[in-house]
Amino acid sequence: MSDLENQEKKESPKKRPYNLREKKEKKAAYRSLIRPELADELYDKILNIIVVQKKYKDQDYSAKELAKELKTNTRYLSAVVNSRFGMNYSCLLNEHRIKDAVHMLTDKRYADKNVEEISAMVGFANRQSFYAAFYKNMGETPNGYRKKHGGKKK
Repeated sequence: MSDLENQEKKESPKKRPYNLREKKEKKAAYRSLIRPELADELYDKILNIIVVQKKYKDQDYSAKELAKELKTNTRYLSAVVNSRFGMNYSCLLNEHRIKDAVHMLTDKRYADKNVEEISAMVGFANRQSFYAAFYKNMGETPNGYRKKHGGKKK
């Protein structure tokens, strides 16, 4: 192997499965301008809508719709989600979807459902986004997880 090939190999980042990228911290000045009381209030409302009402299961439920429901704008919503949850809106939804999927993949009541059906039931629009989010959160594929943790493979 030539020196040039060795150099290129060292510089190219390790390929991660499902096109996952390292998280980059961004500093956004407007995040620090949020009044803590209002951010806390929005945090509670977001939790109620996303988690308690299970809006994460609706694959078409956007940040825009949530902002409208909370009577705020998407930029403010985004700032609260980033500062209070430590992730963006999509990651927040996906985290709850994956928790649900993990439960369903190991629950005997869902043993007759295949991975794609479970994916749709928890709110993912397609198989690829489900697999990528699952791998990112759990470190393995949904099928691999199901095999390891006792769910029936279909």
